[in-house]
Order: sequence, then structure tokens, then C-alpha cells
Amino acid sequence: MKLLRYGEVGSERPGLLDADGTIRDLSAHVADIAGTVLHPASLEMLSKLDPKSLPVVSGKPRLGACVAGTGKFICIGLNYSDHAAETGATVPPEPIIFMKASSAIVGPDDDVLIPRGSVKTDWEVELAVVIGKTAKYVSEADALDYVAGYCVAHDVSERAFQAERQGQWTKGKSCDTFGPTGPWLVTKNEVADPQNLKMWLTVNGKTMQNGSTKTMVYGVAYLVSYLSQFMSLHPGDIISTGTPPGVGLGMKPPVFLKAGDVVELGIEGLGQQKQTFKADV
Repeated sequence: MKLLRYGEVGSERPGLLDADGTIRDLSAHVADIAGTVLHPASLEMLSKLDPKSLPVVSGKPRLGACVAGTGKFICIGLNYSDHAAETGATVPPEPIIFMKASSAIVGPDDDVLIPRGSVKTDWEVELAVVIGKTAKYVSEADALDYVAGYCVAHDVSERAFQAERQGQWTKGKSCDTFGPTGPWLVTKNEVADPQNLKMWLTVNGKTMQNGSTKTMVYGVAYLVSYLSQFMSLHPGDIISTGTPPGVGLGMKPPVFLKAGDVVELGIEGLGQQKQTFKADV
């Protein structure tokens, strides 16, 4: 299934994308795409619905973030060896973990705000993993049992805030609107191999990133297991798994985003996003 949330900010309703690309309303069956709705049993219930029996959503509504109620937005740094190389870093012996504030989450096509004082706002297309049931001390062999599905995430970053200011990376990752997710949550049964998905990103129509999840250093199952050793993962938590090469920081000379730039990005089978960058005044 492809589950989504549509409507104005703060008033999103649950929906489903049918095989013909039509949005169907799920409000009669679930309150939102969040919490216990992401549990395997709930997803199984939804999968048995006949999409044609669901009301059609007319027009082209705004799409919100594909999952609501996210408690933790966990990101993995330098998880592609070729991306680490382009930024002058070495592949870490264990996953680098940092947090992106949940207040950064927006819809896949919402505008992204370049924060005040920013001089190095950058792009990163990433595969995001959405947790479906509570995971604590899980093995790598069982880790995917705790995954509800996958979505596209844009880990927008302000590199000066991230690396040139004191402290850790979080403040360079958590600015308002720096976490577009969606357009939909694709349940894991529709993703044959999360470690073999093409991914891409363009800026103003020019291809910047063109990679694949097959070059990830630490795969999805490993990451879910690894993180669960340090913290419980709850339904709706998002794990953004890192980006392939082609970010602005890695170019010679570096290239960063400015107001008016349009970024499009996508992952094979998971849909695509489009954002216009604007100054946060």
C-alpha cells in the first residue's frame, strides 16, 4: 500500500493511493497515519480494503508528511562511502547518529525556508524507514519485522550551522521545514529490497545526486537493530539512512541553495518530492 496524508497544514486526513494513482480517503477506517495504525495488524486490516470502495479525493490536494505523530527523527551520517569521501571524511566504524527535530517535518512539496543567517543550505536525498511497532534490543535478523514501510526524506542541511558552529550537528539539521517526508509511506511488502533502490536529486533541473541504496555502508536491518540497543523505537519514528554523493558541500567549489531554487528528488518505487526554497524572513 501507499499511505498518505492530505489537506491543509494541521488538518490533514488519512488517505491511500490506489493502483491508478487516485487518492482515496481512509477517514472512515483510521483517524490518521500514525501510532497503532502503523502496527502490522492494522496495516493488514487496511490492505484488505477494496480501494474502489473508498471515497475519491477530488482535485490535487496538498500532501502532508506521510506519517503523523513522529516522536523521533533519527538520522545516520556518512552512511555512503562515496559521500564520505567527497566531504573529506572517513567511513565511521559504527553508525554516526544525530537527531533532526520533529518540528522540521513538512510535506513533500511544501516550501523550504532558508533560515536567517544561512550561507550554506544544502540538499540530501535519503531513504527513510518508518517504524511500525516498538523495537527494543532487536536482532538484525528480526529487525525488518518492526518496520512499517519506507518513504523519501529530504535531509536539508545548513553546513555552517552543522560544522562551523560549536557543538554537534543537530542545529544544522533541525531548522523549520528541513525535513520534507513523503509523498507516501510505502509498506514494506511493496519494497522487495530496500538495499537496491535508485535515488536522485536535481537542483533547477540539473542532476546533482544519482545513486543507489546498494552503496549504503550500514543497511536498514542493521540500523534498526543497532539503534534499538540504545533507545526504544516507537511507531511513527523515522530513521533517515544517509545520502549518496552529489551534495553541494562536496562540489569544487561548493554550491549551496539560494531563494528561488527548486529541488526535486525521488527514490525508485517511493515517489518524488519538489520544493521551492525561500528566505525565512
